Amino acid sequence: MSAEFEWKVRVYYEDTDAAGVVFYANYLRYMERARTEWLRYIGFEHHRLNEEYGVLFAVKKLTIDYIMPAHLDDLLTITSSLASHRGASLLFQQEMRNEQQLLSRADVKVACLNAITLRPAKMPDVLLTELLDVH
Repeated sequence: MSAEFEWKVRVYYEDTDAAGVVFYANYLRYMERARTEWLRYIGFEHHRLNEEYGVLFAVKKLTIDYIMPAHLDDLLTITSSLASHRGASLLFQQEMRNEQQLLSRADVKVACLNAITLRPAKMPDVLLTELLDVH
């Protein structure tokens, strides 16, 4: 699939340890924000998904490779692409770079859930169409 979204984030002091290196869990926060901003960009904020479609998302599985550290004041680019989809799940591939240097790569499987029962729910077709469209 070719749909891809880029989002930039600056590393702040609060994101780092005493040596100025980004704490490993913050990589996941940056990637979560990038996926959320992609949804926002195509008009599907989380509250809209809940209110209009009765669904929400939860990370089901995550595999991440930490390749190089990010540091204080770095401007990072998080690239998110949709690798595959099924009726109630999406598989995102995400990369984090500092300029051209690859820092981290992750595969994130996200489940679509009924907002009330928290059971798997069919992905709204209109959302899938937008995610597959290259903007």
